[in-house]
Amino acid sequence: MDTEVNPEHPVSGASVPKRPAPRLPGREPELNRLTGLFPLALGGTAASAVLVGEFGMGKSATLRTTAALAADAGFTVATATGSRLESHLAGGLVRQLADALEGPDAPPRPPVAELCGPAGESEALDLFFRIVRDASARGPLFLGIDNVHLADAWSMRCLAYIRNRVLDLPVFILLTSLTGHPPHREVALLEMAGCTPATITLNGLGDAAAAEILGLAPGELASACREATGGNPYLLQALRPRLLPGADPHELGSSLIGQVLHTRMHEFPHAPAILHAAAVLGEDATFDLLAKLAGVDELDALQAIDTMVRLHVLNNSSQPTLTYSFVRNSLLKDMPRTTRAVNHSRAAKLLTETGAPAERVAAHLLEATSIRIPWAVDVLRLSARDAVFSGRPELAARHLRRALEERLTSGRRMAVLLQLAHAEFQFDPPGAAKRVREAVDTVGNRETAAYIATAMLLSLCGGQDARLGISAAGQIAARLDAGGPDAVWPLLCMTYLAEAGSRLGPPPEFRDFEEQWAPLTDPAAQRSRSALLALDAVRNGESSQDAVGHFADALTGDDGDLFEQHYFFTLATAVLADEPAHVDRLCRVLDVEREPWDVHVPHGALPTLARGIALQASGDLQRASVHFESLLRRFDERGGTTTCPVGVLCAAKLVECWVDLGRFEAATSLLDRMDFVASQGLFTHTYLLYARGRLRVATGYTRFGFEDLLSCGRRLAHHGMRFPGFVPWRAHAARAALALGQADDAARLAEEDMNAAARWGAPRPLGTALTTLGLVREDDEAERALQKAITTLRSSPARLQLATALTELGTLQARHGQSEKAIETLRQAVELSEHCGARPLARRAAEELRSSRRALTPAKDNEHGLTRQENRIAVMAAQGLTNREIATALHLTRRTVELHLSGAYRKLGIPGRAELGGALAKSSQRGDGR
Repeated sequence: MDTEVNPEHPVSGASVPKRPAPRLPGREPELNRLTGLFPLALGGTAASAVLVGEFGMGKSATLRTTAALAADAGFTVATATGSRLESHLAGGLVRQLADALEGPDAPPRPPVAELCGPAGESEALDLFFRIVRDASARGPLFLGIDNVHLADAWSMRCLAYIRNRVLDLPVFILLTSLTGHPPHREVALLEMAGCTPATITLNGLGDAAAAEILGLAPGELASACREATGGNPYLLQALRPRLLPGADPHELGSSLIGQVLHTRMHEFPHAPAILHAAAVLGEDATFDLLAKLAGVDELDALQAIDTMVRLHVLNNSSQPTLTYSFVRNSLLKDMPRTTRAVNHSRAAKLLTETGAPAERVAAHLLEATSIRIPWAVDVLRLSARDAVFSGRPELAARHLRRALEERLTSGRRMAVLLQLAHAEFQFDPPGAAKRVREAVDTVGNRETAAYIATAMLLSLCGGQDARLGISAAGQIAARLDAGGPDAVWPLLCMTYLAEAGSRLGPPPEFRDFEEQWAPLTDPAAQRSRSALLALDAVRNGESSQDAVGHFADALTGDDGDLFEQHYFFTLATAVLADEPAHVDRLCRVLDVEREPWDVHVPHGALPTLARGIALQASGDLQRASVHFESLLRRFDERGGTTTCPVGVLCAAKLVECWVDLGRFEAATSLLDRMDFVASQGLFTHTYLLYARGRLRVATGYTRFGFEDLLSCGRRLAHHGMRFPGFVPWRAHAARAALALGQADDAARLAEEDMNAAARWGAPRPLGTALTTLGLVREDDEAERALQKAITTLRSSPARLQLATALTELGTLQARHGQSEKAIETLRQAVELSEHCGARPLARRAAEELRSSRRALTPAKDNEHGLTRQENRIAVMAAQGLTNREIATALHLTRRTVELHLSGAYRKLGIPGRAELGGALAKSSQRGDGR
């Protein structure tokens, strides 16, 4: 019971405070609004205000402070407090006010409470009114009723009775009420406060006020505490003693707060059960899950949730979570450990049934430490995998250590230990090495062990992670070696591929594996042997036929793990792109139902990428770009575009495709996102350099593009990669060298490309090299090389390369004066390049075609039918220029100049150069005469 009386009964109108106002951090605006109503009551007109707020928001403290300020202003102060335990006692709250207002010297009269009831209802109401009226006659009166929502019904009726009868009296009434709390029985809050009270809502304190309550300097810690408690003063006070150095406010709680809140919810049906369910579920709380976890009928659950939302205990959203993390932690702290663990295990099961993300299910499994949940291991491993690749290895380690608490077979324990080693390697390399040794010691079934080690190699993108995987796989291979070559060979093969792909230097010696070939009998081991033979053929660059054959043998089974290895996949697609049947087989093998081992690689990414590379190789640039763009969006969603080798490969191929399509701005924007420093692996960085070099040359930055292409070649040479079809860097470098005036460099690159392509023997590299050769040779040699390039490329799906060769041949024919041949050749080039969607090439071929057609049109200023080129060369010759000088000036070969002059002599009817000047002069005079 809280009563407060001013014994001096100050006179009306005294409004100046006589002592310093009480300090209430953060509530100055609310106090100013309340004290702003004092003059109205002091002037003889009743005023009222309602102060509402959630539990602990400072309603009582604000009322007490306002009462003290009212006393200083000259009010007689009487306060009363509603109590949950006294709400059934008739007249309890009114008696508090009456006793305070009458004082010890008041004349005797029947107690108000004795008149409560049907018989004396009117007398009791009138008696309370007279008490208030008589008190106000002695001076202005302040009536403060705290927690009016807990008052008994009779007291509420008395307050409602007097409210409209004191309108012309110097009375100020202040009521406080809990937000959303339903009042008892039939009297509403406004009936007690009047029709137009000043309603003030107490919200959470700001950072500065919260810091003052906590005794902290303003800053991040104080802001975090305010966020954890919503700025609720009561919760801030409860948090303060628990705020030890290094503590996270969002993880702190008070079991006492949990007890208080749980007790207060007991007056509402089913609310305690829903409250505990909300604490357990946390951010996973939904209506259906709350009802199921609480074991409450849905209609009853809905009513309880509605009540707690109105009380601001739960958030008013589609996910009715607890409003503050401090409240949730407090409820969990008040819950017995076993009860909490069981509830978390039940929550995990419910979330699994709804298809919730593994990370959310795992969060509950971490709290269910004393409960055995066999199905939890797979969820914990999946969540840990996601956590590692999203940069949270410590969280992944927690999940995996929890998985080790379950009863596991030797194979599953080994798998979890290796995965844990990978997570711990990010922050504790020595500890990770111990985990690997522990995993090796648990090896039981050989096939299972080899499978698990292979999966680990496939799950790692590269860099230091790959080194850990290679080390672990090597130790496991040594442990399995006693089982014979068939048991260990596939794992050795995968280890070799991983090491070859992760090295920045030359790959390990292939001959180290040759001695183990002879005894292999297992089909899987034989397929892995074929894979390494294919790889060796590719690296040596000696025989495309051998490489394709070995790749085909490796594809005969349904196990495509080898082709999922980044290094091997990249080489295989580069070789098989021109083999439609093998591409189809590769896509079928890669299109597995399970999720890829590497978390950055979306499901179905590898077959999509392989199909896109094949489409690009066939010249179908539009469809290829659709494949690459759709896949790149999925890599972006997983954050793997710039880190995962497959994502980098996809981006580089898309840039290359866009360069051919003429989409230079899009290609530039994509390359700007790529990390050339981090992408230092063999294929990721090499492909990026090649793509950037092509873009730079195409957009006029020829010198920089030339350097990129040369750097690409140096990297391939450093890795011992002699396969000319991996990236045709020499062909584009030779063109760049010609543009830079470095003819000798261009010729050298073209010869090297030709030698490499001849050794390899496949139509695409050979046709591409022949086209480049045609650019650096002269006259008949150039034309023969281009004709051979066209013949070679017609036997392959490489339509874009064929269109390029046709364009170069047509341009050469036009320069040689073979306009009719040039027109036919260029017409084919235009049609084919447009079909491919290669707009830059199509524009160039179309321009050359227009020039050739103009060249066939006779010049208008002579009657002998000289073409424009023939007339131009004849005039220069008549002026005394030699054939060499004419060729240099017009960028033609001497052979071309001679052909044009021979045509001019024939049309002018002269034997040679000596008569050329006179014949041209006569032709000009006749033209002037017309």
